[in-house]
Amino acid sequence: MDTKTLIGPFKQLVTMRGLPHKGPLTDPQLEIIEDAGMVVREGYILQIGKFSELYPLIKNGHYLLDIINEPVVAFPGFIDAHTHICWAGSRANDYAMRVSGKSYLEIASSGGGIIDTVKKTRQASHENLLASLKKRADQQFISGITTSEVKSGYGLTVEDEIKMLEVIRLADSSLAIDLIPTCLAAHIKPKDFSGTKAEYLEHIINNLFPILKEKKLTNRIDIFVEESAFSIEEAKIYLKEARQQNFDIVVHADQFTTGGSKLAVDYKAISADHLEASSDKEIQMLAKSDVIPLVLPGSSIGLGYQFAPARKLLNAGASLAIASDWNPGSAPMGDLLVQAAILGIYEKLTLAETFAGITYRAAAALGLNDRGIIETGYSADIAAFPIENYQDILYYQGRIKPSAIWKKGIRTTI
Repeated sequence: MDTKTLIGPFKQLVTMRGLPHKGPLTDPQLEIIEDAGMVVREGYILQIGKFSELYPLIKNGHYLLDIINEPVVAFPGFIDAHTHICWAGSRANDYAMRVSGKSYLEIASSGGGIIDTVKKTRQASHENLLASLKKRADQQFISGITTSEVKSGYGLTVEDEIKMLEVIRLADSSLAIDLIPTCLAAHIKPKDFSGTKAEYLEHIINNLFPILKEKKLTNRIDIFVEESAFSIEEAKIYLKEARQQNFDIVVHADQFTTGGSKLAVDYKAISADHLEASSDKEIQMLAKSDVIPLVLPGSSIGLGYQFAPARKLLNAGASLAIASDWNPGSAPMGDLLVQAAILGIYEKLTLAETFAGITYRAAAALGLNDRGIIETGYSADIAAFPIENYQDILYYQGRIKPSAIWKKGIRTTI
């Protein structure tokens, strides 16, 4: 039986359709359907329009009705395109040291930093790591995020990176939210690897890449290009090999120093993430490329550091995706909507630009073309908020959370 479901009425349906993938956006460009309805079939949107015009369809048979009894404003389910939510332990002591004036290097030398999380994540069982990941992913889901990227990178051995990616895959299979895995084995060189940084990357290429392909754990490769991680020259070899093996490439770029964004452009990465240190030169280069700038306000908030130049990137004609960078060190808040709202205030982003950054432009940063827009043929991933005006979501700086989520057309009431 070809069963369809009519969902509605929505006070406002903000579709995000018909908008460009690059450059500035104005709020009048947003399509807002008042008193809207949506027809869903097998998890995908079949039709959208006025609820009053769609309602007679249920009389024709083979239609179910998912009625909404309160005023809600609906968006495409949000997409968090850069997270590190698979980890064990806590770095609260790092935070206390940071706000008391200790530098990143001082914290790391005292036993904190990424290495502390690596140690605890290696020690964690599959079961404990899975439980903590599922808890964070559930928090994302009830805040309106229906797709989330999740990186490895706290294992830093072949076996521990595989453990993390297997846990991510297992969580994805058991949760409503979609988890998109990324291999960040090139996070930093682990202290217990006896060779050089270049030799560590070669080790990963030779011993981990084949397993990623064999077990289909991920097709996304990320590398942290920074003085404390891997140099430009070291990264070139790694990215060249990843490209030759047909992996999709992502680069942690220009967080504290520049150079990573040029690598992202040169090796045709899907996205260049961070960009807090990007100058006008990097901005123009990114704008002329197909690389999607992905900015991470949560990291700037967590480190007390400048925001990425989001306004300049858009004005130059670049795209702009916004993600939380949820991690135990620099971005422990993990609330994408709050962070996006704060970024919008400081970078003078229009509401349309902010929402685009966490919907269809974020989907593009993950190479996904079936979500992030409310449109026929797209996944029926919807976040509905108990308000009557879409502007309230960012006006209240992300404090208002969804009252209902639809993933593939199936409702979860919060």
